[in-house]
Amino acid sequence: MDFTGKVVMVTGGSRGIGRACAVAFAKAGATVVLSYAGNEAAAEEAVRLAGPNAKAVKFDVRDTAACTKAIEDVVAEHGRLDVLVNNAGVAVDGLSMRVRDEDWDLQLDTNLKGAFALARAAARPMMKQRSGAIVNLVSVVGEMGNAGQVAYAASKAGLVGLTKALARELASRHIRVNAVSPGFIETDMTSKVPAEMRKRLLDSIPLARLGTADEVAQSVLFLASDAASYTTGEVLKVNGGMYM
Repeated sequence: MDFTGKVVMVTGGSRGIGRACAVAFAKAGATVVLSYAGNEAAAEEAVRLAGPNAKAVKFDVRDTAACTKAIEDVVAEHGRLDVLVNNAGVAVDGLSMRVRDEDWDLQLDTNLKGAFALARAAARPMMKQRSGAIVNLVSVVGEMGNAGQVAYAASKAGLVGLTKALARELASRHIRVNAVSPGFIETDMTSKVPAEMRKRLLDSIPLARLGTADEVAQSVLFLASDAASYTTGEVLKVNGGMYM
C-alpha cells in the first residue's frame, strides 16, 4: 500500500481514528491534509506525528461552502486529490423521546451532509483525473442500531446508503467509494465508559477486546489503495465480530 505521490484529505484528523489514518497515510508516502473543527493543539500534534508532508486546515464540515473551498484549496496547492477520507463525526447520545432538534441536526449535518458535501466537491477533480478513492467512516451502530443513539445511527446508516449510491455513480470514472464500519474502538470517548458497562460491552465482542484506531486506519488504507482496485460500494466491518 504505497501512496508515494498521492494527495490525501482526512477530515476529523486531529484525534482518534482520523489521526491514525493521517499518520498511516503519511507513513505510506502520501501528502496529507487533515481537517479539524476547533482543537488546534490536537491538530498540531497530529501534524507532528504525521511528519513534514502533513498539514492541518480548519473548517466546519457542516458548512458546505467551506467543504467545497477546502477541496479546491487542496487541488490548487497540490494539483490533484487522490483520496478523501470522510471521518469527521459527532455523537450526542439520548433516548429518542428526549432528542432535541438541534442535536438531531448537529449529527445529521456533521456526519451525513458534511460527508456528502466533501464527496461532491472531491468528485470533480477526481473525475478529471479519472481516478480517485473515497472512504467513508460509518459505524456498527448504523448497521445494527443502538438504544440512545437514534440520530447517530440514522446518520451513519444514511452514510452507508450514500456510499453505495456514489459507488454506482462514479465507477465509470474510475472512482471507487467504500466505507469502513468500526465497532467499539479505544479512543478518548470509550476510555470514559464505566467499568460495568465496559465489561458488558466486551462480553458482546467475540474477540473480547476493543479495537484500536490503527487497526481501523489499516482498513481505510487498504480500501484507498490499489490493493482494493476491484472493490467499490463495500462496507468493511472492523468490529471484532460484534456484528456479522
